[in-house]
Amino acid sequence: MDKRIVQFLKADTFAVAGASTNRDKYGNKVLRCYLQNGRKAIPINPRATEIEGVPCVSSVANLPAEVKSLSIITPPKITEQVVSAAIAHGIENIWMQPGAQSPAAIAQCEENGINVIADGSCLLVVLGFRDV
Repeated sequence: MDKRIVQFLKADTFAVAGASTNRDKYGNKVLRCYLQNGRKAIPINPRATEIEGVPCVSSVANLPAEVKSLSIITPPKITEQVVSAAIAHGIENIWMQPGAQSPAAIAQCEENGINVIADGSCLLVVLGFRDV
């Protein structure tokens, strides 16, 4: 497995930007994937109070300080804003799910020493998501 992915997955707690209450959306599937694999995950959604029974935070700025790995499942323009907030918050690892990447967001990560995964790798494949 890619060393960037191994480093990302070493975290104790993960955050999911773009988490959705809609179970058909990838933002929901990524959250459920973490939960299915026994990992602690915090959904980020400005309009929901909880997703899949897990309390939400409204933004990256509201994440607990111990969160160091962030999955992003947002449109590329939003990803750029999320990355800026993540850098300001001290996030060390960012995984942009397929379709969330933008060259500007990737460059922003690289310029700030963030371990970034934005090569089309999918967390759902790596951890083995089961849509149940």
